[in-house]
Amino acid sequence: MTLMNLMVGGPVGLLPHDWQKLAGTWVGVDRGTLHLLQAGITPQFAVGDFDSLTASEFGQVKRRVAELHTAKPEKDETDTEMAVRLAFKAGAARVRLIGATGGRLDHFLSNLFLPTELRFQNWTEQIEMLDAQNWVQFYRGGTHELPAQPDYPYLGIVPLTGIERLNIAGAKYPLKDWSSMTPFSWASNEFLGQQPVTISWQSGIVAVVYSRDRNGQQTDN
Repeated sequence: MTLMNLMVGGPVGLLPHDWQKLAGTWVGVDRGTLHLLQAGITPQFAVGDFDSLTASEFGQVKRRVAELHTAKPEKDETDTEMAVRLAFKAGAARVRLIGATGGRLDHFLSNLFLPTELRFQNWTEQIEMLDAQNWVQFYRGGTHELPAQPDYPYLGIVPLTGIERLNIAGAKYPLKDWSSMTPFSWASNEFLGQQPVTISWQSGIVAVVYSRDRNGQQTDN
């Protein structure tokens, strides 16, 4: 399975601990490309309009990255959307967004809702996000068993679209047959020991957020 890590240009302070050791190949997204190069990682390719880089920084990117996909700042998709599209086109079986949280709230929300876009819905469950405190996975309707994660004591179930008959079983706070036409966050749930949590619903897209406090465990996936 080809896992591609997409380094987006979010705040460095929110990157996962020891992110350089994560499995998978790397793709640079705009300023995230510079983060990779500064860490001694040459991405398989880099994507973006690179408007957040100085001329000197962009020169460094052009010298060190063999495959560049550049775009004008005025375009119909964000740099991250462009990178996800190209990653799956290049054969990725799974895409993990790093540096996609924090910073500008509009950028974060764009990244969070990206798997709900019609053009990405064939890959909704193959996209995830990871930062220093959160591991986010995305699911379509059906029944899903979520194993307990020792390094992430909290569990958020976040419908990103309208949803029908959401059930949460095996968690500290269960839920039965809940429906909504708008997004909502069922936050701060918890696992019961090592017991898995089962979630199910008929239709809609849900973000599952495994999270921990800032000073918690520092082992990443």
